[in-house]
Amino acid sequence: MASLQKISPFLWFNDNAEQAIQHYLSIFRHAKIISSTRCGDAGPGPKGALMTATFQLESVEFMALNGGPHFRFTEAISLLVRCESQNEVDYLWEQLGAGGQPGQCGWLKDKFGLSWQIVPVVLMELLQDRDPEKAARVMQAMLQMGKIDISRLQQAYNG
Repeated sequence: MASLQKISPFLWFNDNAEQAIQHYLSIFRHAKIISSTRCGDAGPGPKGALMTATFQLESVEFMALNGGPHFRFTEAISLLVRCESQNEVDYLWEQLGAGGQPGQCGWLKDKFGLSWQIVPVVLMELLQDRDPEKAARVMQAMLQMGKIDISRLQQAYNG
């Protein structure tokens, strides 16, 4: 039996977990469904509808539930994606943001209401620079952005 991830994000959807999972699987290169359960004659949803699923995105395991309209996602929890390049930032911003809402400082809400942070790795490196003036300029530049622009961060860093 495969080793289970000790802690996994559990995502509560109203009735569209299957669509959300398929959407995420189409975006991330290393993604798969691990297992799923479907409703039977006793429900709780329509017979054959997805009830729960365990899936992986980039080696992180998630569980999803079609739990009904009782709870909704909020920005209090978000999924942070560390990006190696501007191309990756651009791709994920476009794909995850399609039908959703762009936010500030690399945050967006996808069409299912789940919040994501699309963050280039270089941002954290620049913000942690030993020169507080350089780090402050990077912070000020980032605060003006929706989608993070690495070249603008570098320009701010360089003064």
